[in-house]
Amino acid sequence: MSKGSYGTDYERIAKAISYIKERFREQPDLEQVAKEVHLSQFHFQRLFNKWAGVSPKKFLEYISIQHAEELLRQNASLADASYETGLSGTSRLHDLFINIERMTPGEFKNKGENLSINYSFSPTPFGKIIVASTSKGICYIAFADDGQRAFQGLHDRFPNASYKQKRDPFHRDALRIFQNDWRNISNIKLHLKGTPFQLKVWEALLKIPFGRISTYAHVAETIGSPTAARAVGTAIGDNPVAYLIPCHRVIRSTGVIGDYHWGNARKSAIVGWEAARTFGES
Repeated sequence: MSKGSYGTDYERIAKAISYIKERFREQPDLEQVAKEVHLSQFHFQRLFNKWAGVSPKKFLEYISIQHAEELLRQNASLADASYETGLSGTSRLHDLFINIERMTPGEFKNKGENLSINYSFSPTPFGKIIVASTSKGICYIAFADDGQRAFQGLHDRFPNASYKQKRDPFHRDALRIFQNDWRNISNIKLHLKGTPFQLKVWEALLKIPFGRISTYAHVAETIGSPTAARAVGTAIGDNPVAYLIPCHRVIRSTGVIGDYHWGNARKSAIVGWEAARTFGES
C-alpha cells in the first residue's frame, strides 16, 4: 500500500468499522459492509486484507466485545510485564523503547518560551498526523484531519515557542512504528509537558504491550492509585502524543471500547490493526 493511499483506505475501513459497531448485534455479512463503503465484495475483501493483514471477518472478531473481554483476561496476567515483554519476530514491535523526559519547570511555566519546535505532517494507516519535536525529543503527535486545526492544537500547548515546518530524525524514528519491521528503530525520546500524575499515567500506558488492552481501573492500580480511575481517565484524555503513548489500548471495564479524542472508529481500527498483527499470524 503506497503512502498516498493511507488516507482513502483508512477512511473506508473506518466507515466499515463504524457500520459494524452500529449493527453489531445484527452481524452484517461481507456483502452488506462492502455495499456500505461502495465497493464490490471482492475489492473490499482485498482492500481489507491488504490494510489489516487478515480478512474482514477475522478483523471484526478482534474488535468485538468478546475478543476485548478475552484480551482483558489475558492482560490481567501481564500486570507486571514490561513494555518489551512477549513480542518476537521481525514483524512485531520488540526493539522499540520510548523514554520520557519531563520539561523543566521553567519550560512548563513559560509555555514553551525559548523552545524551538520542528513540526511536519505525514500519512499513516489511520489518517494524517502532525508530529512535533524539540531538540530533546517528540513533544506532540496528533491526528490531523484538519491540518490548520492540528497545528493550532500544538500552538495552544506551546504558545511562546518558535516553529519551523521541518521533518527531523525524531520524526523519522517515530513514523517507523507504522512499518512492518522495527529492527532498526532507535530509541524514541519524548520531551513532554505534564504534571507528575500525568507523567506517571503516560509511563504506565507505555507498559501495555502492543496488541493488548487494559482498563482505566487497571492503569490506576498499576500506578498505585486504585481509587483514581476517573483521574486516570482525565490524564489519558490529555495525552499529547497520539499512538506512541498508547491511550488507545485502554478501554472500559465492561469491555466497551470507550471514548477516544480522535474518534471511536479510529480507536477501534487501531486496536484491531494491532491485534491482527499480534495474533493473526497463527
